[in-house]
This record gives sequence, structure tokens and C-alpha cells, in this order.
Amino acid sequence: MRKKIVLITGANGEVGHGLIHQIAAQPDPLPIVTLDIKPLDKSLYSLISRDVSGDILDTKLLETLSTEYEIDTIYHLAALLSTASEFHPENAHRVNVQGTINLLKLSVDQGMARGAPVKFIYASSIASYGMPDLGIKQAAGDVREDDYLNPITMYGCNKLYCEHLGRYYAQHYQQLAATKSIGVDFRCVRFPGLISAMTVPTGGTSDYAPEMLHAAAQGKPYACFVRADSTIPFMAMPDAIKVLLWLSQAPRENLTRYVYNVTSFSRSAEQLAGMVKAAFPTAEITFKPSDARQRIVDSWPQGLNDSAARQDWGWQPDFDVDRAFNDYLIPTIVKRYQGAAQ
Repeated sequence: MRKKIVLITGANGEVGHGLIHQIAAQPDPLPIVTLDIKPLDKSLYSLISRDVSGDILDTKLLETLSTEYEIDTIYHLAALLSTASEFHPENAHRVNVQGTINLLKLSVDQGMARGAPVKFIYASSIASYGMPDLGIKQAAGDVREDDYLNPITMYGCNKLYCEHLGRYYAQHYQQLAATKSIGVDFRCVRFPGLISAMTVPTGGTSDYAPEMLHAAAQGKPYACFVRADSTIPFMAMPDAIKVLLWLSQAPRENLTRYVYNVTSFSRSAEQLAGMVKAAFPTAEITFKPSDARQRIVDSWPQGLNDSAARQDWGWQPDFDVDRAFNDYLIPTIVKRYQGAAQ
């Protein structure tokens, strides 16, 4: 018999690392197989069954995995992210869209073979939105899942299209089965900006928040690449990992949608800078907006309405803005750089 597994794509990112730890810590967890372009950090090898270095565009590789394993759940994290996607939009489309279609097809084949749907947990983004202008953004407040879906970046276009693809695959094969779904149990979360204490920011569109903290902890000046009044929603990284697990564990009959907003807190860049300066009084933070990044941030909602997630599967963040900074971000980042200095 084929071994029943959980498959995590894009596993070598921080969300993937955290997800591996959390799944492995559950009672009687399924074996984990990871798939990423780069080999998984070896410190995680004891927690997984197998690490596969490869490309989600490689259909032969995916066919091999489908033959070798019975895949119960796919956490699809692999993507070419927003900044890189703007420089290479066609490549972004291949990775983000065709890669997702390949995995949805893999799920369908698995579901048909075992007579039960594969859970497909898809990580989408606030980039799926496109607010027409600042006035409408401010008036709209917390935006629901089905409003203002006019993304202005390739990454956002890719994410929104893949949300629709997931819904299509789930409904199409459910209709073919007539009495039960035997293809894909598609579930999607739209993440806000994610703030992490564990990894150094890499130039993402929402990275100005963690960049402020990392610079201040090192005693370096920081020029923020958006205006002081720029406001978008954020979430601490531990809550992002919690979201994926909670959504995967929710009973299908409780879910009223395929795509769910999730959020924790919204703050302006100026408010975030004030919190950083309260923790690091000598921090030097100025504002030097980048036209390209500012345009993207202005197109994202200033808040997300996640009432559907709260109602359907009990979503509740552990970290509001005060806990995120005081209990997670600041202590962890300070420890990181104190250790590096010793």
C-alpha cells in the first residue's frame, strides 16, 4: 500500500518551516513530504519523511509522487513572490499559475484513485485586491472577500486567478461525482502582510514593518519606502501558521466559502515606527517613498473583514499589535542580534 502523507510545497520558507514543526507536534501526525526548489534545511530532517528537491512545473516529478504516495493534504506555499514577479511577469505566471494547475490536477488524480477528496490548502494574498484610489480605500474600511478584486501586480493577478481555479476544480469534479466530491477539497486563505522575527526581510512589498525593527535592533538608520500614512493589515508569523492548520482541520460542512480573509491588526507606517522607537529610543526612521512600491501598497485595503473565517471555523489571532511587538517581535529580534554580536 502507498503511504498516506501530507505534501508541503515551498517548504523551505519560514511558513513552511513553522508548518512542519506544528504538524509534526500533533498527536499521531501523517508523515510529511516536502517539495521545494532548494533542499530543505537539514535541521528539519528528523521531522519529515522525505525531502524532494524539484520544481512544481515538473509534471513527471509530480506524477512520480502521485504514484509513490497517497496524498491526504497539500499545503501549497510555493510561489514567485511579488517583487520578483514584477521583474519577471511571464515567469511568475508559469510558476504561480501553471504550478498551481499542476498540483490541482495531481489532487484530482489522487482523489479519483482513492475515492475521497484531497484537501488543498492554498496560501493567497492581500495582493488579490486593487483599491481604485486612496479616497475609496479609506472610505471602504475593512474589505470583504468579494469586493475590489482588481489587482495591479502580476503576483496579485496570479493569486486571484488561482483562487478561481481552485473553486472551479472543486466544483467541477464534485458535479461529476454527483453524490460526493472525489477530487479536490479546496480551501484558501488571503494573508495580510506577514511580520516575522526569525528571518531577515527580503524586499517584499509589506516588508517595511519588519525592516524597521531589524534596522533598529542593529542600530542602523532606516528609510521607509512608503509614506508615513500608508496603512495595510498585518499578522505575526506564528498566527499565519496557525491559520493554515486551523483551516485544514475545519469540517468541510462548516465552510461557506472557498476563500477566506484573515487578519490581525492594521496600522500606518507612522504608527509602526512609533512602536519601534518606543522599544528602541535611538532608532532613526525616516520616510522615503518608492513610487513603485507605494503604488502597490495604496492599492491594498487598509483593513480586511475576516468575519467569515471567525464564524465558520473559529479563527482568532493570538497576536494583536501589542502582543505581536512586545511578546514576539521585539524580544526575539533583540535576542537574535545580541547573539550575533557576541
